[in-house]
Amino acid sequence: MGYSRWKVVAAVVFALVCSLSPVDADEHDHTYTDKEEVVLWMNTVGPYHNRQETYKYFSLPFCAGSQKTISHYHETLGEALQGVELEFSGLQIKFKEEVMQSTYCEIELDKAKRDAFVYAIKNHYWYQMYIDDLPIWGIVGEADENGEEHYLWTYKKLEIGFNGNRIVDVNLTSEGKVRLVPNTRIAMSYSVKWKKSDVKFEDRFDKYLDPSFFQHRIHWFSIFNSFMMVIFLVGLVSMILMRTLRKDYARYSKEEEMDDMDRDLGDEYGWKQVHGDVFRPSSHPLIFSSLIGSGCQIFSVSLIVIIVAMVEDLYTERGSMLSTAIFVYAATSPVNGYFGGSLYAKQGGRRWIKQMFIGAFMIPAMVCGTAFFINFIAIYYHASRAIPFGTMVAVCCICFFVILPLNLVGTILGRNLSGQPNFPCRVNAVPRPIPEKKWFMEPAVIVCLGGILPFGSIFIEMYFIFTSFWAYKIYYVYGFMMLVLVILCIVTVCVTIVCTYFLLNAEDYRWQWTSFLSAASTAVYVYMYSFYYYFFKTKMYGLFQTSFYFGYMAVFSTALGIMCGAVGYMGTSAFVRKIYTNVKID
Repeated sequence: MGYSRWKVVAAVVFALVCSLSPVDADEHDHTYTDKEEVVLWMNTVGPYHNRQETYKYFSLPFCAGSQKTISHYHETLGEALQGVELEFSGLQIKFKEEVMQSTYCEIELDKAKRDAFVYAIKNHYWYQMYIDDLPIWGIVGEADENGEEHYLWTYKKLEIGFNGNRIVDVNLTSEGKVRLVPNTRIAMSYSVKWKKSDVKFEDRFDKYLDPSFFQHRIHWFSIFNSFMMVIFLVGLVSMILMRTLRKDYARYSKEEEMDDMDRDLGDEYGWKQVHGDVFRPSSHPLIFSSLIGSGCQIFSVSLIVIIVAMVEDLYTERGSMLSTAIFVYAATSPVNGYFGGSLYAKQGGRRWIKQMFIGAFMIPAMVCGTAFFINFIAIYYHASRAIPFGTMVAVCCICFFVILPLNLVGTILGRNLSGQPNFPCRVNAVPRPIPEKKWFMEPAVIVCLGGILPFGSIFIEMYFIFTSFWAYKIYYVYGFMMLVLVILCIVTVCVTIVCTYFLLNAEDYRWQWTSFLSAASTAVYVYMYSFYYYFFKTKMYGLFQTSFYFGYMAVFSTALGIMCGAVGYMGTSAFVRKIYTNVKID
């Protein structure tokens, strides 16, 4: 077992260094000759309502077949992190060779084993198997109407479809209902029937998709509704700001034509008055620049992974989506270093090495910290989601030997190429006092209200994403996700620009953190929505599943908030630079 773990580490590091393409989840080429071995993998078993609470299949007192040798097996980093525990069933299956119903093992049912099966049946345990990467699901057993007697399904009836020399379809029928009685022997049997199919190999996963759910009219309507919101917002922002800015420019130009006495007697107000402080470095520039760099990297990862998912059907390979996301995150580390390092240099930061370390490890530390906390609970439950030690070492190797060096390269490039403070206005030596303003113009109020519209543009898509991850749906409409990402970015930029304009017009120049946090507050609303989804849309229960749900929802929401904050800040920064470039400053 230790050797296989270190083999995973070596494979991951080698793949990251040598290639930029996603790694296939299985080494098998999915082609067979007649009577060639076909492996039935037993994966996991667990309660139906808790999708992530899974255990090894043989943690229940099932028995295995007599065949002990095996010809191929492979595990990737994504599989290890997702708790995929492939164990050989021991059943003898050969390509195009039918097997009549035959007993492959017997269970000596003592009281302890009966209690284990009864507990599994009461909690609606189901199990998952794989044949040629095709998932198969079955239920452990069932109870009678009164819930007093419990029955175990003992006969696995497999029907496998083939097209040429490839497997394209697998169906499982559970039969042989046997009552659980202590101190008896239960015979487990199976049969295999092969049938010719017209399904193409490329289309064999279509049966697992649910077009009636993901392409429902509500989904299309939500996209249309969000798109109309974008048009409305962009038009509103353009109209208000252009008209208002035109009046501001006209007023400031008129003031320039006045003599000193008239200017002193005039009523000066507005965003021009803070021109000497608007480009002042933000408070806590080291943390701020690290957040901006991390947000830009998360946006890059999201964009690239969605494009890859649109081109490649990542759902057809076990763990391929997670493996691709990890690899793309590592490969895009220079983006983090470039934007974070250049912003820190512009703000006069001198501890750039510390900033580089914080920027490089901010997201990995958050994710790994949450994963390790949940890992302790998974170990206590003996769940298959417990991350092996070798996988932890692999993740640490990626952080120290891939992410950190690439982040260093990006930081050096950012500091040298765009690290000079080329602001259109000089920064005053003494900060200008911030005048009093109405309560709704305070940065705290703007931050709280800023995330409502961005959340409103994505919350329907959040339902579909949550359902695909926490329930039994395969998400495949990545074109919708791309549209939602674009809509989210546009809405976020528009909202933060408006908020920043009002803030500057109130002569408050603390726009950097305000623009970031007003956009990042979208994450708060997403996390609040996750509570609603948990209590009203699922039937999850137990410490492990609850910790897993709220722990990783916190990670998802935080990452989404950092990304939205970075997008909002970058758009607002361009807006602020533009308006102060176009006005004449003494």
